[in-house]
Amino acid sequence: MYIYLNGNIIKREEAVISPFDHGYMYGIGLFETFRTYNGHPFLLDDHLVRLNKGLEDLNIQYRCEREGMISILKQLLKVNGLQEAYVRVNVSAGVGDVGLQVDPYNHPTVIVYVKPLPSLKQKEKEGILLETRRNSPEGSRRLKSHHYLNNILAKQEIGSNPSKEGIFLTKQGYIAEGIVSNVFFVKENIVYTPSLETGILDGVTRQLVLSLLEKLGVRAEEGLFTTEDLLESDEVFVTNSVQEITPITKIGSHLYPKGNHTLTYQLQTIYEQVCYSLWSKHDLKERNIGYDS
Repeated sequence: MYIYLNGNIIKREEAVISPFDHGYMYGIGLFETFRTYNGHPFLLDDHLVRLNKGLEDLNIQYRCEREGMISILKQLLKVNGLQEAYVRVNVSAGVGDVGLQVDPYNHPTVIVYVKPLPSLKQKEKEGILLETRRNSPEGSRRLKSHHYLNNILAKQEIGSNPSKEGIFLTKQGYIAEGIVSNVFFVKENIVYTPSLETGILDGVTRQLVLSLLEKLGVRAEEGLFTTEDLLESDEVFVTNSVQEITPITKIGSHLYPKGNHTLTYQLQTIYEQVCYSLWSKHDLKERNIGYDS
C-alpha cells in the first residue's frame, strides 16, 4: 500500500511521524473517511467543510482544499490500482514541545490512506445496546477527532464481529449513535433520528439521508428518543460514508424486516443511484436531489 504523507506518496513501510506530534501525544487531530465510486470521492466537499471547521476549532493552521485533495486521491488510486476505495484523510497538530500548547499549530502532519473495498451492496447488521455510555463532545459540538477512546471501549464491548454494530446511549439514557454510524428508525412511515443535542457527530451521510427523505416526501423527526422508541419501531438502519445505509435486523429479542418492501431498501436504492452519478453537494443541488443543508 502507498499513502500520502506531507507532500509525498510513499510506501506504508516508509511512513514515519515524530514522537513529538501532538496528534500522538495529546490526540489533537481530525480525520474524515469516505468512499470513492469509479474513482470519484463521494460528497468530498461536505467532508472537507467539516474537516476545515474542526481544524479552526483546534487552532490548526491548515485548510484542506478540494483541488489539492482530488490531485492526491488521483495519485493514490493510480499507484494502488484502485477505483472503489476506502479513503481516510488525517490531519494532526504536528510537532510541539512536551506540554499543552495554546499557540496555533502551523505545521500539521497530513496523511491520506486508501484501501480496497468490497462491492456497494451491504449486509444487514445486528444492533447491540451498549453498556458503555456515549461521552460528551470535545467542545460545543462533536468533532471527528483522534479522541476515540470511547469508541474503542465500545468496540471491545461487542467484539470484532463486523455484522454487529454497538448503539450508544447518552448519560441520560437517550439513543445517541452507533460506534461508527448514525442511527435511524422508522415507525408508521415516519423516520426518527437522534438530535445533535445528544452530542452525536453530524454525519455527512446522515445529512444526505435526511435530504433524500425530504425529497421523497417522507416525514423525518430529530429528537430525544428512548430505547423503547427504538425497540418498538418498524425498521432500523444505520448510516456512514463507508458502509452507506445498512439495515439493522435485530436488537436483543426484537426483529426488524429487510428486503424490497421496506423504506430502508428504498433509501438504499436511491443512495446507490446518487453515489454513481453525483459526487458533490453542488451536483446534488444542480440535479434537484434536495440536498441543501
